[in-house]
Amino acid sequence: MVAPYQHEPFTDFSVPENKQAMEAALKRVEAEFGKEYPLIIGGERIFTEDRITSFNPANKEEVIGYVSKADQELAEKAMKVADETFQWWRKSKPEMRADILFRAAAIVRRKKHDFSAHLVKEGGKPWKEADADTAEAIDFMEYYARQILTLKDGEPVYNRPNVDNSRFHYIPLGVTLTLSPWNFLFAIMCGTTVAPMVTGNTVLLKPASLTPIIAYKMMEVLEEAGLPAGVINFIPGSGSEIGDYLVDHPRTRLISFTGSREVGTRIFERAAKVQPNQIWLKRVIAEMGGKDTIVVDEDADLELAADAIVNSAFGFSGQKCSACSRVVAHEAIYDTLLERCVELTEERVNVQDPVDGSTFMGPVIDQGAFDKIMEYIEIGKEEGKLMTGGDGDASTGFFIKPTIFADLDPKAKIMQEEIFGPVVGFTKAKSFDEALEIANNTEYGLTGAVITKNRLHIEQAREDFHVGNLYFNRGCTAAIVGYHPFGGFNMSGTDSKAGGPDYLVHHMQGKTTSEML
Repeated sequence: MVAPYQHEPFTDFSVPENKQAMEAALKRVEAEFGKEYPLIIGGERIFTEDRITSFNPANKEEVIGYVSKADQELAEKAMKVADETFQWWRKSKPEMRADILFRAAAIVRRKKHDFSAHLVKEGGKPWKEADADTAEAIDFMEYYARQILTLKDGEPVYNRPNVDNSRFHYIPLGVTLTLSPWNFLFAIMCGTTVAPMVTGNTVLLKPASLTPIIAYKMMEVLEEAGLPAGVINFIPGSGSEIGDYLVDHPRTRLISFTGSREVGTRIFERAAKVQPNQIWLKRVIAEMGGKDTIVVDEDADLELAADAIVNSAFGFSGQKCSACSRVVAHEAIYDTLLERCVELTEERVNVQDPVDGSTFMGPVIDQGAFDKIMEYIEIGKEEGKLMTGGDGDASTGFFIKPTIFADLDPKAKIMQEEIFGPVVGFTKAKSFDEALEIANNTEYGLTGAVITKNRLHIEQAREDFHVGNLYFNRGCTAAIVGYHPFGGFNMSGTDSKAGGPDYLVHHMQGKTTSEML
C-alpha cells in the first residue's frame, strides 16, 4: 500500500551541513558548464548545428550550456514517434506509470541540492526559491502518481438490477504538447510533463528557450526511473517555428501551456481551428498569469501584512504569476503600512548574485525582461509616488532594485498590466467593499490575499474576491501541491488547478460501457 502523500520539506540552510552541501552542489554544477545537450526523440539523442545557448542571468558571461534546437522536420519526427508510441502506452498499467514517478521522485530527492544549484545558475533563483522549486517538482511526481491510483478504476455509476452492467472509466487523450515556462523551470515544467504521461498520454516537451537544460536533466531522471522511449520526447526550439507547427498539428490532442496572456490566448485561438484530417477538438490547459492583490483592512496585524507583502512582491524578483503586484489598504492604516513595507524592503531585500546563500533577490531572467520592467518603472514614476527602488543595472547581470509605488489610481497602467518583476503599487480604499471592488477590477483572477482580524470580512472575501487561490492572513504566493490546488479565473487561464484532485482528469476523457444482462 502506498504511504499517504506528504509534501517534500524545505531545506533549512541555516544548518551548517545543509549550507555546505549546497555549496558543494554549486561547484558540481559549475564543473558541467559549457556542455552540449541533444534532443531526445524516441530515445534517440540527436545533436543539431542550430543550438540554444543558456546563460546565467546573474552573470551574462557565464554559459550554462548549449542545447540542440528542433526544426519542423524534427518536430514532425517527434510527433510521429509520440503518435505511434501512444497506441501501446495508452494501454499500459496505471500502476506502472505511477511507479516510474515514485522512483523519479526518489532520484531527485537524493540529488536535491544538485537540482537546486542548477536552478540558481540557469534560473537566477536564490537558494530558498530554488529549493522550493525542486521540492515542488518532487511533490508533483509524488502527488500525481498517487492521484492516478485513485482514478484508475473510474467512478461508480448506477446499474439497473438484472438489466444492465454499466461502468464509467477514464481513458487518455493522445499526444500532448507541453509548453513550459522559465520561471518555475523545474516544478511547472515537471508537473505539466508528467501529468499527461501518468494518465497514459505521450508527450512532446518544448521547454522555455531560456531554461532548457533543467528539462534535459529531468529527462535523464525519468529514463533512469524506467520511462520507455518515445513516451516523452524532448524538443527545445523556437515557438514561431515548431511551437505554432505543433499547436496547429492535426495529431496534437492536448496542449498544456504556462506563460503570458498574449501567448496563451493566441494558442487557444489557434487550437480552436480544426485542421484537415483532424477528428477531434483539441483540449487546452492554460495558465496565463495574474495581477495579484493583497487587501489589508483597518483591523489587520500590520506587521504580518508588511511581511506578507514584501515576501509576495519580491520573492524571485516578482517573477511569479502569483506575485503581489498590488496592495489595497484601508485609508486608516494606509500610511503606517506603506511606511513599514518600505522599511522592511530596505532592511531585508538585498539584491545580488544568488550563488551567495544570503541573497534575498537575484536577477530578472534576461535583457528583454529587464527592459520591460524598467519601462514600467518609468511609467510608475509618472503615475504614482516612488517610495523605494526604481533603479536597475544590467552591466553584468539583470538586476533591478525592489520597487514600491504609492498613491496610485486603481486604473493606472502599472495597477492593471502584468509587469512580472519586483514592482508593487499601493492604493487606498475608504471601505472593505471598495477594497474588494478594486481587487476585482483587472482582467485577471489568479491569486489574492486578505489580511484582517475581522471574520465577517473573511467570509465576504471568500464569496466576492474573484480569484482561483485566495489566502487569508498570509501572502499570495507559495502554493503547495496537494494543499493549495493552483489555477485562476478570467484571463489567468482555464482554472485547471495544478496539484489538485481533479487536475489529472483534464488529461483524460470519460468512457461509459454498459452490458445488457
